[in-house]
Amino acid sequence: MTAHEPALELRLITKRFGDLVANDAINFDVRRGEVHALLGENGAGKTTVMRIAYGLTQADEGQILVGGRALVVRSPRDAIAAGIGMVTQHFSLVAPMTVAENLALGRSTGLRLKPGEAGRDAAAVSERFGIRVDPSARVEDLSVGQQQRVEILKALSRNCQILILDEPTAVLVPAEVDALFATLRELVADGLSVVFISHKLAEVRAISDRVSVLRRGERIGTVDGGTDERELARMMVGRPTFGVDRPTDAAQPSGAPILRIRGLSADGPHGLPALSDVSLHVRGGEILGVAGVSGNGQTELVDVLSGMRRPTAGSIAVTDVELAGADPGRMMGAGVGRIPEDRHASLIGDLSVAYNLVLEHLDDFRRGGRIDERGIRARAADLIERFDIRARPDDPVATLSGGNIQKVLLARVLSRGPRVLVVSQPTRGLDVGATEYVRSQLLARRHDGTAILLVSEDLDELLALSDRLIVMYEGRVVGEVAGADADLEHLGMLMAGRGRAA
Repeated sequence: MTAHEPALELRLITKRFGDLVANDAINFDVRRGEVHALLGENGAGKTTVMRIAYGLTQADEGQILVGGRALVVRSPRDAIAAGIGMVTQHFSLVAPMTVAENLALGRSTGLRLKPGEAGRDAAAVSERFGIRVDPSARVEDLSVGQQQRVEILKALSRNCQILILDEPTAVLVPAEVDALFATLRELVADGLSVVFISHKLAEVRAISDRVSVLRRGERIGTVDGGTDERELARMMVGRPTFGVDRPTDAAQPSGAPILRIRGLSADGPHGLPALSDVSLHVRGGEILGVAGVSGNGQTELVDVLSGMRRPTAGSIAVTDVELAGADPGRMMGAGVGRIPEDRHASLIGDLSVAYNLVLEHLDDFRRGGRIDERGIRARAADLIERFDIRARPDDPVATLSGGNIQKVLLARVLSRGPRVLVVSQPTRGLDVGATEYVRSQLLARRHDGTAILLVSEDLDELLALSDRLIVMYEGRVVGEVAGADADLEHLGMLMAGRGRAA
């Protein structure tokens, strides 16, 4: 096989789910020693077509070729045997096991794993690819970002010839993205073929040789990796889409803070300290961004502020009402709304859109001990229209795209008019159009005077939205800077535990 011949080729791949055509005669190929990016809005069909290539889903029509030879892929085992590896958006790790044990699964030749050997192998893999993880840590104790790193290492460690990466950088900070890209470039130079699925256009341009765009199940076209971001966005959504502008008449932060935190401490898994003496405040009409490498206390901060975790010390006040240790119901009653980092965990996939929209205040729809079904449907119809949710009230939430699932969550929280909004990773895994929508909703709430605490590992997002930024490292606030004065290098140093607080 020459460098210009396809390592993996998909011919006329078609997949239907009932009346929905997820993939409509898709043609796609990735050559030996190249990065071919796959772009498209949520629901465009890009993940489905790659799940077919990896054996997680079966095509209704079409053909898969590896090295020019037709291949029947009935399961990931068949794909791995053919040299195909994949990092999926939803983790496939075994939560009670350690990082080292997860990396060793499927590669052990005996009936037992050897902990010492597995640990050394995991440390070597981590060092080789420049992605730092603790081999002895249990996966269930890791943050979402840390688990994603383990998934990437697991795929890279299997010596695959064709690597499919589905949103691999969604939870990595810039330095880690740079390290991953450097590794990919070295592997590609040695002949690895990479399919790179991402919603971050700048990353696609930085790493890809070619870009194919899907829209509503069809391939719109394939262009050079250096194609202008505006053109890529236009191909994705069918119209020019680029950036989010702040409202020019936005309310300016003023007066006493609506949210004030003093000396907050909290434990993480197994009673280990996760937050230490954290103090901050957020005024109405202000977005306070929280930057930091995943696993430095951001998740625990969000959990404490939403009543999901009890603090061990400190004060949390919303308009001078003390809420430290309050449960989620009392937090919501005090006007605190929460958009969590794991949108799937906050919704019930088998329940309808209508019921998910009222889950947190279902008692409002009880009439004499009976559920007011008509009222729930009317509420759903109103929110579906207001928040542009592309679904019907009776659709199970699990059938929606990632962007529409996030809209359901936004509608449920924002429709109640919270005075304080705690938001974590609001656009992770979303396409350009959905990201634009979510950010515009946050800016609209800022304009209306809501105090917003925004936790994100996307520095571009923080810089675009935040009035002020704080940096967390090892559970402490180690720096603060005005959004207009934020410097990526300075932020990066603080996130790495170096540099001096502003």
